[in-house]
Amino acid sequence: MRDLQAYANIVNARLEAIPEVVPEGRFAVGEMPWLLSESMRYSLSAGGKRLRPAMLLAAVEMLGGSIGDALDYACAVEMIHTYSLIHDDLPGMDNDTLRRGRPTNHVVFGEGQAILAGDGLLNCAFETMLKAAADRPDRALDCLLAMREIATGAGVTGMIAGQVMDLYCEANNIGDVNALQYIQRNKTACMFIYPLRAAARLCEAGEEALRALTDYGRAFGLLFQATDDLLDVTGDQENMGKTLGKDAESGKLTCVSAYGVEGTRALVERLHREALCALEPFGERAAFFAALVDSMVDRTK
Repeated sequence: MRDLQAYANIVNARLEAIPEVVPEGRFAVGEMPWLLSESMRYSLSAGGKRLRPAMLLAAVEMLGGSIGDALDYACAVEMIHTYSLIHDDLPGMDNDTLRRGRPTNHVVFGEGQAILAGDGLLNCAFETMLKAAADRPDRALDCLLAMREIATGAGVTGMIAGQVMDLYCEANNIGDVNALQYIQRNKTACMFIYPLRAAARLCEAGEEALRALTDYGRAFGLLFQATDDLLDVTGDQENMGKTLGKDAESGKLTCVSAYGVEGTRALVERLHREALCALEPFGERAAFFAALVDSMVDRTK
């Protein structure tokens, strides 16, 4: 069984070629400007666990599929995640200056270029998936269904919806638990749920597998966010690689603000049980996902 780092290494090797590095000062029709390439790659290569693409690849292997057929979809998920981090750090959103232990994109390249780097990564993600689909005309429907899952998770009823309501609740001092659940399911959990569903589509898995992966992705994503909220209060900034304490300072709606520290820890335990329960249809094949959710309970970064 591969571990998280093994999957991350596979993703990183492929990401080295996407997006293409363009020489500085070169102005050629049909080529990416070097500044865009540099700013996109600055954030894309900044490290990180590659958690979401690794989970997509692990699900494909669990379901009997080929990593090679799924790799570009996994890389696209990481591009989308990275674009969301660039935009999340902007002055108009979280206004953060540290991400993955280094200055945020807008601090290095300026706000306008950072917006465009995020836009570039989002578009590059879909270009990458479309190219992969075009290379497999025999699997066209499966590829399109996988792309639709990823687009849904990242889109206006998924991650973007959660970000919109996160900003709205912060600006209007809304502390409603229903709002918190909506925000965290959409802003965080959707980018775990839908890459897993994309893996199921690529493997032509049945409805039982699709439901189980959806349930696992939801519980895992909510657990991940709950532990992230805890770490913003109890964590170490050097380990986390980002500014801590900003949620409480800005009045952001979080698990800790809604349930308190002990209530959030109880929530993490419940979601951990739900995630493991969702894996039961897969039996021993789900060992990677069981170990992964176990590791998230006591994570320090």
